[in-house]
This record gives sequence, C-alpha cells and structure tokens, in this order.
Amino acid sequence: MIETIKTQITNIKKHKFLFEELVKRDFKKKYKRTILGMLWSLISPLMQLLVMSIVFTHFFGQNKPHYTIYLFAGNLTYSFFKDSTTGGMNSLMQNSNIITKINLPKYMFLLSKNVASLINFGLTLIIFMIFVAVDGIAFHFRFLMLLYPILCMIIFNIGCGFILSALFVIFKDIQYLYDIFTLMLMYLSAIFYYTDSYSERVQQIFYLNPLYVYIKYIRCIVLDGYIPGIKTHVLCLGYAVIALLVGSLIYKKYNYKFLYYM
Repeated sequence: MIETIKTQITNIKKHKFLFEELVKRDFKKKYKRTILGMLWSLISPLMQLLVMSIVFTHFFGQNKPHYTIYLFAGNLTYSFFKDSTTGGMNSLMQNSNIITKINLPKYMFLLSKNVASLINFGLTLIIFMIFVAVDGIAFHFRFLMLLYPILCMIIFNIGCGFILSALFVIFKDIQYLYDIFTLMLMYLSAIFYYTDSYSERVQQIFYLNPLYVYIKYIRCIVLDGYIPGIKTHVLCLGYAVIALLVGSLIYKKYNYKFLYYM
C-alpha cells in the first residue's frame, strides 16, 4: 500500500499543472453563474446553522451552554464529509470525456474533488473559530490538536471516495442509495442532540460511527477543553486507514472496467 501511495504522489507531481487546474475548476464550478460566487461557501453553512439553531433551541428546548458551537461543530464535520464523498463519487463520471480520450491517472480527478472540498471546509472552519471567540470560549494550545481529526478525515474521505467512485461507474443506483445513507448518518451522528442522556452501552455504540468519532474529538477540544483519550485517537486513525485500504482495493479491482462503462 505504501508503494501505491508513493506511485500516486509521483504521478501527481508529474501532472502537477493539470492537477492544480482541476482543483481550481472543481472549486469554481460549484458556484458558477451565481452572483455571490465563492461567498456561498461561507453563507450556506451559516444559514444551515441559523435554521438548525432556531429549530432545536426554540422548539426542542436545547438550551445547554454553547449549544450553537456544539451544533456548528457537528454540522461542519458532516458537511465536509458529505461534500467530499459526494464529489468523489461523481468524479470519474463527470470527467468521462477526458478519461476516455487521454491516458491519465484516474484518481487525480477524485483527489482534486477532495482538495476543493478541503478548501471549502477551511473557509468554513475560519467562520467556526470566529463563532467560538464570540461565544466566549477561550483559545488554548490544545486547539492545535484539531489537526489530527482533520487529517484523519481527509484520509477517510479519500478512502470513501475511492469506494463510491468505483461503484458508481458500474452501479448508477449508488447515488440514490448514498443520499439515503447520508441522511441516516446525519441523524446517527449526534449533530443536534446530546448522547449523555443514553445509557453507557448505547453511548459506546455511537463510536461505531466514524463520523461521530471525528465530531466527538473536535467537541472535546473546543467545548470541553481537553484532548481525548487513546481510544478516540486509535479509532480516528483506524477508521481512516481502513477506509483508504478498502477503497484502494475496490478501486484497483474495478479500475480496468471503468472505460467499458463510461
């Protein structure tokens, strides 16, 4: 697997100019022909946060301290995952006209989608930090550890993208099944509710959800002010490595079939 990663990095360096252009295109294409353009990458999550905050604060009685930040952390992480993996799933088919004509490493299109999503996530993360400051939460050196779950999520998203993009080329029903799956995942990731009201056994079951683990890590740093234990670190990295390994194997298995289905 290490050799495969080295080969991929070498190919990206070889086609560096093309890769940079793909990233620019993927990021700009999302807001093409819109008046506000890239500002939507900041406005959209804020509008979602506003709606969710009003609904769950006023109608469902969620009035715990820093609930807006609690909600923002969950929504931020979920949106990054969904945007990255959905883009990754469509990356091959959306570029089929290029792939069928030019001999290029196909995973470059997947990685460019992930980089574009990462840029979007980075911009939203800045807004998140502004909200943290306004809400009176003190910044401390432990905030640097936020890099760990973010890096793990990047790897996890790429792995999931490999799986989805390979399957989507062959099985078009994947896009509809994935919409249902991500909706279900949103409700199972404790984005807008607290898990401390459940029994200890049920709380442990939540850790079977990789997205919940990443959200939990970020909340521990920002809201609770401590670095999670070794279990959370192992799960973060473990889910990322497993996703990348499985994704690489599936992608490699179906790679030779892609041209026949495009």
